[in-house]
Amino acid sequence: MDISPHLKTLIESFTESLATEKGYSENTCRAYSHDLVEFSSFIVGSRGAGNTFRVDEVDGLIIREYLGLLHQKNKKKTIARKLSAIRSFFKYLIKHGVILNNPADLILTPKQEKTIPAYLSVDDMFRLLDSIKTETLLNLRNRAIFEILYSSGIRISELVGMDLFSVDFATGVIRVIGKGDKERMVPIGKKALNAITVYRERLHKQAGIPSDENGPLFLNKNKGRLTARSIARILDKLVRECGFLTPVSPHALRHSFATHMLDAGADLRVVQELLGHKSLSTTQKYTHVSIDWLMKTYDKSHPRK
Repeated sequence: MDISPHLKTLIESFTESLATEKGYSENTCRAYSHDLVEFSSFIVGSRGAGNTFRVDEVDGLIIREYLGLLHQKNKKKTIARKLSAIRSFFKYLIKHGVILNNPADLILTPKQEKTIPAYLSVDDMFRLLDSIKTETLLNLRNRAIFEILYSSGIRISELVGMDLFSVDFATGVIRVIGKGDKERMVPIGKKALNAITVYRERLHKQAGIPSDENGPLFLNKNKGRLTARSIARILDKLVRECGFLTPVSPHALRHSFATHMLDAGADLRVVQELLGHKSLSTTQKYTHVSIDWLMKTYDKSHPRK
């Protein structure tokens, strides 16, 4: 349903501010906009308000009705995200003097289910990486991609945004741009660095792409920047060829990195820094996996349980 021009303009201004003031990605801004338009359409349809409905007419009751509708078809995580978008929108409107009070302030965020992130064991992770053949240019590229993802724990969005000069081969560190356009330096192992070197040397030899000029680190067959969707498809094919029974997403490699680091005794705050998490609580979800492993080891090894 159509929403009022007044409301539409406010939503557009808000999402623009997310990009310019907070540095949110295009995908995040699009998600916020979608959630707010969806909420506005609910108001028009359920209240018979027509497209003249104004934002200062929204109250807590309307928001609770909307959340009640969402509970019928959405997970708590999705509902929490949509409520966060609504709350942030009204906070923005207060800041700019459009309204005086935030009608979403007194509405509690749904309690989230605690889920253990999907990850691969060390043996399965090695089996996946070693299954990637290195005869062709594309296979060399794919080997380098997944060596980096596992070696550094970076997000797939961070990887596709990397350029050749993002890699410091001398120090074994890569520069990545994370959420909110925040830059951080992340160490990677020798195997990953070597895989990048071999791939770029073959790329120079076969495609004439200079090894001393900056540009996208990983290229598709048309010599353009490789996308996250393409990498997900490549991984899906590799997983099937390895005979894994459950799907493995690129993010599972990040989960594997964090879990294996913690299992080996890495400090939680160090892992937080490597992953680029703003909050330590975000990193702590990986300790559930490690505690499970510790308990199994304890039960197996301790003489007096």
